[in-house]
Amino acid sequence: MALHLKPIDIVEDISKEDFYNNYLKPRKPLVIKNIAKKWPAYQKWTMDYMKKTVGDVEVPLYDSSKADPAAPINSSATKMKFADYIDLIQKEPTDLRIFLFDPIKSAPKLLEDYISPTELMGGFLDKYPAMFFGGEGSETFLHFDIDMPHIFHTHFNGRKHVLLFDYKWKDRLYKMPYATYAFEDYDIANPDFEKFPALDGIEGIECFLEHGDTLFMPTGWWHYMKYLDGSFSISQRAWDKSWAVKAHSLYNLIIQRNIDNILKKKYKTRYMDWKEKKAVETANKALKKGLPK
Repeated sequence: MALHLKPIDIVEDISKEDFYNNYLKPRKPLVIKNIAKKWPAYQKWTMDYMKKTVGDVEVPLYDSSKADPAAPINSSATKMKFADYIDLIQKEPTDLRIFLFDPIKSAPKLLEDYISPTELMGGFLDKYPAMFFGGEGSETFLHFDIDMPHIFHTHFNGRKHVLLFDYKWKDRLYKMPYATYAFEDYDIANPDFEKFPALDGIEGIECFLEHGDTLFMPTGWWHYMKYLDGSFSISQRAWDKSWAVKAHSLYNLIIQRNIDNILKKKYKTRYMDWKEKKAVETANKALKKGLPK
């Protein structure tokens, strides 16, 4: 029993034509080594620089505990001054992460330090970057992004382990109903196939990001990430041209998320128990049918 993981394709540079034909059009992940080397951030974005630039802004922090059934999605575990958090992840392992940090509100100066890779594709949401910080050992649980963008995820000051799965595997990954994340009771990096048999044989892609590496994650790809060092990343998002993908994004944001929050608030643990049961039932049915074909 095992996951079938292939190493990700890695290039130093890539032309627009090759990128479109081999990665964007077929929606295949890729690591590009040299995109960030052209940015001021490649040299400037040290831990001390980030600490000095952002300073004493209070930021929400997330841990590895299971989601509270009564809490809205993306509720934080605690808060801390950004400078204190940087000191913490430089000093010792911690499962505390900064998730979807908005540098525009807190440190607009950072926007001058990177460039959207428009030489490869269009559709970038230049005013809506997101930054992510994690301590050694912290994990981002398996999920796909609710707004269904293409993502260029560039890592700084350390290493990160990433597992990627095509959207077509969603049922076998125990996708929770009305959500964009998987059943939280299994570890996708070390799954218990006896307890979660639908994971056996799933095909995925594995990669390890180092300072300056840019990971292209196409729309809808599930991803799990583990910080191997205290480090951070920035995600640049771009819309897919497909109206079907845009419609899926709007459904997730406007309808699905509101339904989920309403049912959480009303039924709490009963609702979460139903979601987990349904995720297992759906996964077992997909496994029995040999899906995806």
